[in-house]
Amino acid sequence: MYSIQVIDGQRKNLALSSPLTVLAHLDSQSPCYNSVRETAKDACCAAFRLRSGFTGQLPLATDHCPMDFDQLQTFLEVARHASFSRAAEKRFRTQPAISSQIRALEDEVGAKLFDRSGGKVCLTAAGKAFQKYTQETLDARKAMLTSLAEMEHVPRGAITVGANEGTCLHILPEVFADFKKRYPDVSVNIKRADYAKVLESVTDNSVDFGVVSLPVKDNRLTVVLIHQDELVIIAPPKHPLGKMKSALVGDLAKYPLVLPKAGHTRDALDELFRDRRLKPNYSMELDSSELLKRFVAAGVGVGFIARSNVQEDVRAGVLVAIPMADALLRRDLALVFRKDKALSRAALAFIEIAKNHKSSDGRASRPK
Repeated sequence: MYSIQVIDGQRKNLALSSPLTVLAHLDSQSPCYNSVRETAKDACCAAFRLRSGFTGQLPLATDHCPMDFDQLQTFLEVARHASFSRAAEKRFRTQPAISSQIRALEDEVGAKLFDRSGGKVCLTAAGKAFQKYTQETLDARKAMLTSLAEMEHVPRGAITVGANEGTCLHILPEVFADFKKRYPDVSVNIKRADYAKVLESVTDNSVDFGVVSLPVKDNRLTVVLIHQDELVIIAPPKHPLGKMKSALVGDLAKYPLVLPKAGHTRDALDELFRDRRLKPNYSMELDSSELLKRFVAAGVGVGFIARSNVQEDVRAGVLVAIPMADALLRRDLALVFRKDKALSRAALAFIEIAKNHKSSDGRASRPK
């Protein structure tokens, strides 16, 4: 740790010692709060620069406000997306406001944190070092707030969950409603993304949990089954398949198909068609399960979707759900989180509620 010593109002050279302290001469007037804060801030900046390998004149206390947690969160968003405009969207601010925060940080630490040349935004060597300390600082703040809140033995704080569109709309609302009913003091945030982005967000700790379809092969993650489901064929009620209790996979080749553009469902369907040596007629590829249902209802083609995602449409008479008579494609969902994650009371409570809500919309296994 680095310390800076102030004696009779004179700054002295930095030296290695422990712990980080700000001292005043015994005979001198006690420093006011602001002067101690500014001196401590200068010492932290100097420590960062020394650890990062930077030399030169140390930035001293200035008139602008010292760095705060909001600036640090902005820095991480810019670093995560390698884009000031994307960070502005995520932070619900203008791009000039984001740029101003980054400039203030760079002025305070005395080093450039981002290289903006060549039309790209990337971290400098100092930025990479600063990113590590920033993440540790924000994690420590979150842990501190949670720990203090939980001294009352009541879950508080916030949790963030990542999931795709269909899961957010059809699986999680009941889980969140039950959780908020039991723990109203815990804030719940949802980050909607596709399978790959959800797993990425879990591993980089930008969300606490992800809800994704199985299998999950990343051995850094804990996987907890929370929902069992199957894929079904969907069609408009007046479609030739609409009156059938089940349909053969081979019968589907004669109809235009509306399929997801990518993901586990698309991979499973492509593999099924290859195994059956079928040449399906792909009419449309979409990246939204809700759009897929709307286009199928409009008569563009026949689709496939998880049974739980179409129940409301079936009850409304907009679509019919037809099981595959000679195939069973599972679409089971799991709650995933990092194995090394320190779980708060709120996080543990959420896991328990999600497990207790485990439901099964799949049907008995059928031979392929």
